[in-house]
Amino acid sequence: MPLDTLVAFFGWLTALNLAFLVITSLMLISFRDRFAALHASLFGLDIETVKAAYFSYLATYKILIFIFCLMPYLALRLI
Repeated sequence: MPLDTLVAFFGWLTALNLAFLVITSLMLISFRDRFAALHASLFGLDIETVKAAYFSYLATYKILIFIFCLMPYLALRLI
C-alpha cells in the first residue's frame, strides 16, 4: 500500500474518531442525568457508578485514539 494512502487513511481515521469523541462528550455532558438514569435502570447499576463509567469510557477512548490513530499518523508524516 502506498505511503500516501496510509497517511490519508490514518489522518481521516483520527479526524473521524476525534469527531465522534467530541460529539459523545457533548451528549454526555448535556444529557448526563437522563443517560445515567436510563443506563442505570437497564443494567441495574447505581447512577453514580454509571457516571463514573462514562468518565472511564471517555478517557479510555481518548487514549486509544491517540495510540492507534494519531501516533501512526504522526509517524507516517515524519517518514
